[in-house]
Amino acid sequence: MNKITKRPWGSYEVLSEAPGYKVKRFIVNPGGCLSLQLHHLRSEHWFVVAGLGIATVGNKKKSIRAGSSVDIPLKIKHQVQNSSDDNLIIIEVQAGEYCGEDDIERFEDKYGRIL
Repeated sequence: MNKITKRPWGSYEVLSEAPGYKVKRFIVNPGGCLSLQLHHLRSEHWFVVAGLGIATVGNKKKSIRAGSSVDIPLKIKHQVQNSSDDNLIIIEVQAGEYCGEDDIERFEDKYGRIL
């Protein structure tokens, strides 16, 4: 069984990983919001499997729901927030030369995690 990692906005678990990629399932609690961030060494693709939310990629905001997807290029600011009373569940595929958790540059964070 995969380890579930708790975060202030919800939780995530790594489903698969190998050099060059990582696949995660993350759950954003109602009212939860990931930090506005970017990654220097990886791109991401989000596929929404449940819930409703708002994804921000660069200067564009997009409503997301089950069945929708979002592509996040390398070095582009992005964020997702849950806009419903149910969990927002997303499968995230990371691809790049490095997929570690420390490849995050935060710009805004409602949980005070900007260094």
